[in-house]
Amino acid sequence: MKALLKKILPKFILGWYHQCLALLAVAVYLNPSGKLVVIGVTGTNGKSTVVNLIGQILEAAGYRVGWTATANFKISGAPWLNDQKMTMLGRFKTQKFLRAMVKAGCGYAVIETSSEGIKQHRHLGLNYDIAVFTNLTPEHLESHGGFENYKQAKGELFRHLTQRRKKTLNGRMVDKTIIVNADDQNAPYFLNFPADKKITYAINRPADYRATDIELRSNGAIFTVNGSAFKSNLYGHVNIYNELAALAVAKSQQVNDDQIRLALMQFKSMPGRFEFIEEASALGFKVMVDYAPEPESMKQLYETLKIFDFNKIIHVLGSCGGGRDKARQPILGNLAATRAQNVIVTNEDPYDDNPMTIIDNVAQGAIEAGKVLNENLFKILNRHDAIAYALSLARAGDLVLITGKGCEQFICVAHGKKIPWDDREAVKELLAGQLAP
Repeated sequence: MKALLKKILPKFILGWYHQCLALLAVAVYLNPSGKLVVIGVTGTNGKSTVVNLIGQILEAAGYRVGWTATANFKISGAPWLNDQKMTMLGRFKTQKFLRAMVKAGCGYAVIETSSEGIKQHRHLGLNYDIAVFTNLTPEHLESHGGFENYKQAKGELFRHLTQRRKKTLNGRMVDKTIIVNADDQNAPYFLNFPADKKITYAINRPADYRATDIELRSNGAIFTVNGSAFKSNLYGHVNIYNELAALAVAKSQQVNDDQIRLALMQFKSMPGRFEFIEEASALGFKVMVDYAPEPESMKQLYETLKIFDFNKIIHVLGSCGGGRDKARQPILGNLAATRAQNVIVTNEDPYDDNPMTIIDNVAQGAIEAGKVLNENLFKILNRHDAIAYALSLARAGDLVLITGKGCEQFICVAHGKKIPWDDREAVKELLAGQLAP
């Protein structure tokens, strides 16, 4: 019914409906964002990691924090995995979360703010204080009708920032602050929005917080920012950008370098983001689960993998259906084929699309890159079977790389059905079978 209404109702009526819901949700939950410093994180890649890093740094500084992200949720206590299959929760769920944060004594709420959520006006009920831009690469283009519309949807968070009143919390006026990755070519667009403070971070260009003296290692990285040295357990340049974004937020809140340094050293990993499955070590090879659902994130993933020395890489991947960009399907297959020795294409989240059509499209990209079907390229519809086959091919010194879902808890299939799933748990189950006497 919902899908039918979306097709038959004019866009302005749907927009009005979404706006009314957003404002109603605020009233029902008594405007909780007015009692919190609200930080919105938007961009194409890195959002969940930035949200978690911001939260943990603020906690190291003594604050109570809640957050919502693609990977996980948190309200003061321990985080739990996102079981909603949504990056940005619906209007009432978001307000309910914020009200729970207020009740738990949180001072900060960090909200991963997606372009799809903004498109449906889910942000309208939030009085943001800080807007963070990570990066922008082509994604959701079919849904938004092109890259420019996609960029403008992200920009709505920054426009919205100063359209809500400034807050006074604990006797302190909270500045409306924009934080932007200066290395991204779209940085000027996001910096052009009005704000009390505008802060930049970068690796390659001059910025308020610029990482220098970078050393990438197989156990993390070290880098310097404005004369202060930091050590990280996270891998690659991509995570240095994520850490810079979080550092910039923290510094805007007067968090000192020692507190930031401690938080980065304690931050071990993100669930489903460059996550090694330790049980594989007993068999002499590595297994990694990573989200990387679109071409740019996959490029960054493979760039980061260069710090390791694997004999061969066996890559299990698929691509989303449900209105996601079909053009990226063969691109993903091509990227995997040019970097991995064996490619296994499988089901991911087809929604109402034909899963074999998606698999064929991804595989075609691998074939164009030189892979040969049933020799070093395999199409296996069942994701469990695909992972099992990948593990059977692995030998000592190899990497089995599984991308597309990360720590997501469901596979979304036709008619709105969600099948419980977790790549990491599937791997552990299969490895347990291989390790059994």
